[in-house]
This record gives sequence, C-alpha cells and structure tokens, in this order.
Amino acid sequence: MCEDLQKLIESGNYDEAIKLISTMIAADPDNDSLLFQRGKLFWKTGAVAAAMNDYAAAVKANPHSPAAVALEQAYAVQQFFNPDILNP
Repeated sequence: MCEDLQKLIESGNYDEAIKLISTMIAADPDNDSLLFQRGKLFWKTGAVAAAMNDYAAAVKANPHSPAAVALEQAYAVQQFFNPDILNP
C-alpha cells in the first residue's frame, strides 16, 4: 500500500482514501488487494453495497483473496439485519 494511502486511512480520511485507491484500481482493475482494501473502506463509511461489490470483484480476480471471507461475513450481516433484502 502506498504511503499516502496509509496516511489517509490512519487519519480517518476515508473519502479521500477511496478516491486515491479508486485511481489505483483504474490503473490495475484486477488487483484483488486494492479491491479488498477499497471494500473495507466502503464498509467503514457505511457503503455496504459498494463494499460487497468490491469484495466480489476481488474474489473474482483471486478466489483465494481474503475478500472471500469478508464477502461471506457481509452476507451474514445483511441476512441478520435485513433478511428480506437478499430474498425479495
């Protein structure tokens, strides 16, 4: 992870961190580590759907990504708090 990104995350400036990491993903769209990191940032900001999309994209790029566990956990959280959202 680049130093600027790490500083933004440590300072809690998640919106700017998401912008920076999105630029990095645009240059390397199949980088599962970047997708996973952005997904975690989205989750922290409450953008659950965006987080889950990034986790899914990371898993598609690398089935062994830690995003696979995060995606399973995100589904579990969604089913717990709002089971109708996944079963219309």
